[in-house]
Amino acid sequence: MIEIQPEEKAGIRFVERERRTKRRFLIEQEVRYKMLYGQRIAETGTGKTLNISSGGVWFTTENMLTTGMPVELSMNWPVLLNDSCPMKLMIYGCVVRSNERGAAVVIERYEFRTQGSRAFQQPGIPAPVELRLPS
Repeated sequence: MIEIQPEEKAGIRFVERERRTKRRFLIEQEVRYKMLYGQRIAETGTGKTLNISSGGVWFTTENMLTTGMPVELSMNWPVLLNDSCPMKLMIYGCVVRSNERGAAVVIERYEFRTQGSRAFQQPGIPAPVELRLPS
């Protein structure tokens, strides 16, 4: 665990310990979110990821999100697959905290999706060329 700077209250020093067990990465990417209510989409919006780990993500939101609600996040991944294929990261989870600045989502499941690339698409077949030999 990581120790946070000591805080003093009423002459007593307190040392808080970082509760997160997963390493967080500062990744700022545009994110789209869908709040789900059963099979229906209750709310949609956009924001920006501020940090992400294998266990959760913190991102800005347009409005405060309802704690406990399932949410689907979609963001472009900043690294290309095989240096040529863009990917999208889909995150499925639940809102665990929200305020006027953003929301925290615990990740229940995630998947990477390829977005296609010219390098992976079939090249067009060129038109046949007719060759004539001199007679």
